[in-house]
Amino acid sequence: MTSLPTPEPATEPATEPTTGRRGIPAGARAVARTVEVDAPGALLSLLPDHVDATHVCSWVRRGEGMVGWGRALEFTASGPDRFAQAQQWWRDVVAGAVVRDEVRLPGTGPVAFGSVSYSAGSSAGATLVVPEVVVGSRDGRFWVTTIGTDSELPAPVVPKQSDPREPEGVAFADGALSPAQWAGAVGRAVERITAGDLDKVVLARDLQVSADAPIDPRWLLTRLAERYDTTWVFAVDGLVGATPEMLVRLERGLVTSRVLAGTIRRTGDDAHDLALAASLARSSKDLEEHEYAVRSVADALRPHCSSMNVPESPFVLHLSNVMHLATDVAGVLADGSTSLALAASLHPSAAVCGTPSAVADALITELESMDRGRYAGPVGWMDASGDGEWGIALRCGAFDDADASSMRLFAGCGIVAGSDPESEVAESDAKLVPMRDALTAATPG
Repeated sequence: MTSLPTPEPATEPATEPTTGRRGIPAGARAVARTVEVDAPGALLSLLPDHVDATHVCSWVRRGEGMVGWGRALEFTASGPDRFAQAQQWWRDVVAGAVVRDEVRLPGTGPVAFGSVSYSAGSSAGATLVVPEVVVGSRDGRFWVTTIGTDSELPAPVVPKQSDPREPEGVAFADGALSPAQWAGAVGRAVERITAGDLDKVVLARDLQVSADAPIDPRWLLTRLAERYDTTWVFAVDGLVGATPEMLVRLERGLVTSRVLAGTIRRTGDDAHDLALAASLARSSKDLEEHEYAVRSVADALRPHCSSMNVPESPFVLHLSNVMHLATDVAGVLADGSTSLALAASLHPSAAVCGTPSAVADALITELESMDRGRYAGPVGWMDASGDGEWGIALRCGAFDDADASSMRLFAGCGIVAGSDPESEVAESDAKLVPMRDALTAATPG
């Protein structure tokens, strides 16, 4: 094992991070090299400064995972077959790549970070990004992967460190709908559910963010990781957030998925929160919502698995600001699907769409008055074997492609027959708190 080298002070150009402007030339064969290294420090602290927000990648939970920067390769697709196009592109890249992997753990070798739009009709589409440098950590082991060509393979160099920049002059404004207008949309959804048109629909709202200077994605990632250490803190192509929901994980044939549906806000009083957790576990409205979500996940995974375990009752997952009903579904892969293919089969689940999905999706289009973009779509990573982790892009914001001082934040709520519009507005406010606090809270400690 070697130490991850730091640049010599006298060689100033070598300390500048690779921005990915060059990438691998068209037609050139990708070369990926992974070596084990001594602990280089907290993963998020390694992300370099002066890199475009869209060139920062992260998938970190409780200090483990991966970060990356630069763009060796990227792929975009749109439309109903965006998942299939992305998967085929990745298979072609891996088939033609030279891989020198000295570590051989999930996530070593060439890795693609990805995010996919919620809707097939969204202009956001699907994006896979292969960073030029990836640093990873798992079970106390650390590695660095570089990807380029034989003639131009980036050196595994720690970029010159600097503190994340605090956002300046942050202001929030209503998105497509004001809270009152969104409450009206919830009311109309409840009417449709009561009339028997559908069982559940998930309605989302957005919030516009503007700042006086470009927003540093490292600041957001650091804040989110500090305050929400049970979530997966992610960044892919300008989408940044902290999701508590693992859509699907595939590791050496084992398929797992965590379903979250049914939410209550925490008060900060431990005794009161325990009572709230008990009430959540007994709530017929929340249990009904959760049952729909679990059923949709199990039904989607079953064709791919030889055996499955679906617990009969959920547990209460405690996060920093809310509590969710949660169920972990597991299965044994039987058909050789990749993690991205499994994510495609699960999307959209009842947790982000509704039941029946076709009716719920049409109602979302009718009532939300916005394009969700990549909010509520799969986000995560995949390695050369097809193993990987894909969460649902929740508690997140998307940078404006043309202006890094602007973002859109998103939150959504599951609406069923017993939903109260004002309570749903309060729940959506609670789900906006992680990103709002990350943009406005004090300096990371």
